[in-house]
Amino acid sequence: MRTRRLAQWLSPARAAFTTVALAAACLSAPAIAADYAKGPAPTVALLTAPAGPYQTATYKIAAADAKAFNYGGATVHYPVAKAPGETFGVVVMVPGFLAFQAVYDWLVSRVASHGFVVVNMDTVGRGDYPDERAEQAAGALRHVVSLAQAGTAPYAPVADTSRRAVMGNSMGGGASLSAAVVDPTLKAVVALQPWHTTKSFTGVASPTLIVACEKDSIAPNKSHSDVFYNSLSAALPRAEIEMRGAGHLCATFLATAAQKTTMAKSSVAWLKRFLDNDMRYDAMVKGGIDQGEFSRFVVQGF
Repeated sequence: MRTRRLAQWLSPARAAFTTVALAAACLSAPAIAADYAKGPAPTVALLTAPAGPYQTATYKIAAADAKAFNYGGATVHYPVAKAPGETFGVVVMVPGFLAFQAVYDWLVSRVASHGFVVVNMDTVGRGDYPDERAEQAAGALRHVVSLAQAGTAPYAPVADTSRRAVMGNSMGGGASLSAAVVDPTLKAVVALQPWHTTKSFTGVASPTLIVACEKDSIAPNKSHSDVFYNSLSAALPRAEIEMRGAGHLCATFLATAAQKTTMAKSSVAWLKRFLDNDMRYDAMVKGGIDQGEFSRFVVQGF
């Protein structure tokens, strides 16, 4: 039954992600492995500060407007360009079970302030499963791309929709992995405490970071994060890092200030390294961000 359901989902989801990829290609075609480095050189102080070097603004997409694209609405957090023509990659944030935008406002605004257009989306139903959430993430990306193409949204001048990534928490983290199976053009994946009934993600072709929490009892690492990580291709740039002593809610608005800092700096460093191809962050993602708060820190494939 689950195989049939996934097969039924893959067709529309693959079509949605393909539409996004084709639309993005029409906007620009940057050189392979181009360096989109921007902002100051990375330091622990920069990544642990309450905000990055860019001021940000927001643009709301109402649920009614999102309905045609099969998601529940969003708030787009985007940087204010410091120089003419400066553009930023696009990241969609997929919420977890029962969660909504406000749960992740702190995270998406912080990521955006480091130079990313971040789409903080709602799902159609708060109980939707990961594959449904992945399909809706495709719809959100498709909508954001279409608004950028039309020039009708204020983030249009700064959005480089040819560079896209997906991140998510809990079921949204599982959705991020599903999305990467469907869309190999994604530049990066960040899965925070991912939960999924599917256990193998050998089809993921995008550099993938999994951030686990040591005391997670909702998505126990031995049956979720660890299994997902071990299923990834040995040739794939990948990492699984585990926050010491933390539980499943360590990426939500209920997390401690220290946990929020760890989630944000881990996400930003990975997105900088792979969505921006900023080699200045290579040492950071390989261990430079570890200030002793991780019980495990495994990075492989690059």
